[in-house]
Amino acid sequence: MATESLDRYDDALAALDPGEGELESTELVVTDDVLVKAFALGPGAELEAHEHGDSTNFFHVLEGTVTVIQDGEHEQIDAPGTVLHERGVAHGAKNETDETVVFTASLCPLPS
Repeated sequence: MATESLDRYDDALAALDPGEGELESTELVVTDDVLVKAFALGPGAELEAHEHGDSTNFFHVLEGTVTVIQDGEHEQIDAPGTVLHERGVAHGAKNETDETVVFTASLCPLPS
């Protein structure tokens, strides 16, 4: 009897294949109080800086090296790596490499 894996990573990312300058994402978890999305950024792609006034956001870099933008500062974060974005802090990400980069973003609590 086959059982399903608890791991959602491979299935969720199987359809993500961004080209140069493209950003693709998928939702890994959506509940009443948390959202976890996976982002795949092709070379040169960017997730524009934005903020969540009522939510904390947490990046977990899973593959590659992503340049994280936080309050106008830029820092390269290698996988595996994590970055905390406090409530109301502008944040984003860009891929300045020749390879696809993958990271998750967790948002909690969900904005009302």
